Amino acid sequence: MTSKSDTPAAQKKGAGKRSPKRMLLIALGVITGTGLAALLIVVFALAMAYPNLPPLDSLTDYRPKMPLRIFSADNVLIGEFGEERRTLVHIKDIPTVMKKAVLAIEDDNFYEHSGVYYKGILRAAFNNASGGARQGASTITQQVARNFFLSSEQTLKRKAYEILLAWKIEKSLTKDQILEVYMNQIYLGQRAYGFSSAAQIYFGKDLKDISVAEAAMLAGLPKAPSAYNPVVNPKRARTRQQYILVRMHDLGYITTAQFQAAKEEQLKIKTDSNEFGVHAEYVAEMARQLVYEQFKEETYTRGLNVFTTITKADQDAAYLALRRGVMDYERRQAYRGPKSYIEIPSKKEEAEEAIEAELAEHPDSDDIIAAIVLQASPQQVTAVTASGEEIKISGPGLSFAKAGLSEKAPANRKIKRGAVIRVTQGGGTTWSITQMPEIESAFIAADTRDGAIRALVGGFDYNRNKFNHVTQAWRQPGSAFKPFIYSASLERGLSPSTLINDAPISFDAGQTGGQAWEPKNYDAKYEGPMSMRRGLTKSKNMVSIRILHRIGAKYGQEYTTRFGFDAEKNPPYLTLALGAGATTPLQLAGAYAVFANGGYRVSPYLITKVTDSNGTILSQASPDRAGEEGNRVIDARNAYLVDSMLKDVVRYGTATKALSLKRTDISGKTGTTNDSIDAWFAGYNPNVVGIAWIGYDQPKNLGNKETGGGLALPIWIGYMSKALKDEPMAERAVPGGLVNVGGEYYYAENPPGTGVQSIDVGTRSTPAEEAVKDAVKNELF
Repeated sequence: MTSKSDTPAAQKKGAGKRSPKRMLLIALGVITGTGLAALLIVVFALAMAYPNLPPLDSLTDYRPKMPLRIFSADNVLIGEFGEERRTLVHIKDIPTVMKKAVLAIEDDNFYEHSGVYYKGILRAAFNNASGGARQGASTITQQVARNFFLSSEQTLKRKAYEILLAWKIEKSLTKDQILEVYMNQIYLGQRAYGFSSAAQIYFGKDLKDISVAEAAMLAGLPKAPSAYNPVVNPKRARTRQQYILVRMHDLGYITTAQFQAAKEEQLKIKTDSNEFGVHAEYVAEMARQLVYEQFKEETYTRGLNVFTTITKADQDAAYLALRRGVMDYERRQAYRGPKSYIEIPSKKEEAEEAIEAELAEHPDSDDIIAAIVLQASPQQVTAVTASGEEIKISGPGLSFAKAGLSEKAPANRKIKRGAVIRVTQGGGTTWSITQMPEIESAFIAADTRDGAIRALVGGFDYNRNKFNHVTQAWRQPGSAFKPFIYSASLERGLSPSTLINDAPISFDAGQTGGQAWEPKNYDAKYEGPMSMRRGLTKSKNMVSIRILHRIGAKYGQEYTTRFGFDAEKNPPYLTLALGAGATTPLQLAGAYAVFANGGYRVSPYLITKVTDSNGTILSQASPDRAGEEGNRVIDARNAYLVDSMLKDVVRYGTATKALSLKRTDISGKTGTTNDSIDAWFAGYNPNVVGIAWIGYDQPKNLGNKETGGGLALPIWIGYMSKALKDEPMAERAVPGGLVNVGGEYYYAENPPGTGVQSIDVGTRSTPAEEAVKDAVKNELF
């Protein structure tokens, strides 16, 4: 008997009931099979890819690009060049607080995982798939793999290679080695690579000296160096820093006391224009160019260390003296008005943005700060600086810009709301309105014994004008050139007592190489016959011209090349007597050193040695030195006599301001060119020579009453007052071959009554000249 369940219809109906189960089982089987197949394919692909991964030589033998670094003689960093600013530091020298800060935010399981943190990957994948804020899950090892070997594209293939490389790295390097590479290689903004460089750039500190709060700030940079840059985005940087501090506390890396102190610490971020501890931008650039000539492109990647001859104390003294000298001149000029104007929006946030954008176009120049006027009246000006500080200026602080506050001030000079002005505190708390100078200046100081440059300032502000006026500005030296003509005359039989007529003189075109010439003394005063010594002391043009006329312009030109001057830039015409040729402050420093050191030619030099990153010396200076007879270019007697005359310039002549130094071993010469276009002072003591220059880049009159003694000499004094402060007075020995008669020295072969006793004396019959004639006849000198 057949049951109902056995009927075909029943069987068909039962089969229909089992169909979904079978379908599910089939689907699961297919999914499982596909998954296993996919997994096998992935495993196979990874197994095939692993042997083809790039070698890890760049990690196991880690040699990062190291920048060129320039140091002072006393090991102060003054410049750094290269795309990557980095200081290589070993893991043992990285402070624990810095390592903990990085691990807290980047990879707190670093010392536990094998290169990949799988839970993190799953968590990030689930979060990203559910539409949450995108998360990453790369370990520090994966970041190292990515930074060294992979592109930044976001693909599964790249991620797979990243994981494989992480495994390989973990097998090849220890955890400490991986962390060391990471902390030296990671980019942290401001061209800084690695935390040691970042500590210096953001805080001006060595990495070993940073606080918990500073470490947390730096640790926030790897994720987004621009977004969390404390210089550019201080608010966002602080927010991230606070979060990292919480993480460090939660993980037990810092105590509650450390956490509370770090949260409240006010960080001092370096935002000034000078990234280094000394203003030596022209020195650094000059050194860079010199090193590049030798090492070419390796200059910026090999980690070269360049040690210069300058010292921080000397460089600071020169920089401050030059800035002070230029601004003293600027205060004697008329106020030229605001640099520009903007419309300040009424809404606060919009106003702040507009002000910030405009001030970014007018960077501060050390203590000369850009500000935008918010309110202005003849009694008070309210302005805001780039830092957001609101300042008020009144009383004496307005005196310089008084004309710009007048109701009658022209529109382009009026100080009003929206005007961009310059302000300074001048060392106190009271603000004053000032202006950026249009004039330029240069100063160089060097050791007279070997030419080592002790200080060099190529201009008022390197960021405004990178032209190095010490080395590149070929200008007329004016009267500062006269001592070299006097030196030449001593070899032609003249002596400091030779009488020369200080009277008007004229020359035709053939004698000058150009037009007919009727030179004049600077003050248009003529004193008749005087000794050559007095002629130099008073810087009498007529005396210098008559000297050169007597010895010959061609001889004078050839003779001055002994001091390093270029013959082609100093043509053999009588105008050479007034310094109408061309020289640079650098060249003039080497020339005056000859008088200072007793007659030896020394070449100013800047670099003492260059080493690689391991300290191996690659090149070393071998300068010419005074005292080596092979370097002698003039007779010791000649140097002594010129020096004695240059001492009189300081004692009685155009450089008496230098007596403020209260030293008896100072010699020098002022220089003011025709129409007061260039102002110089060249001076020295036996060990240090200094040259100061002031002028406009596009030559123009400095002012009818402006001279080398009034403009350049104060800069020289400002430097020497610091450079010679603790130096003992140097007495100069009289060289052999000189004889003293009546208080004046003569070459032994040219005693009184021989040699050239007078030049062009008595062309006019004045009582004074008749007396001189008699003196000449009777050989009374």
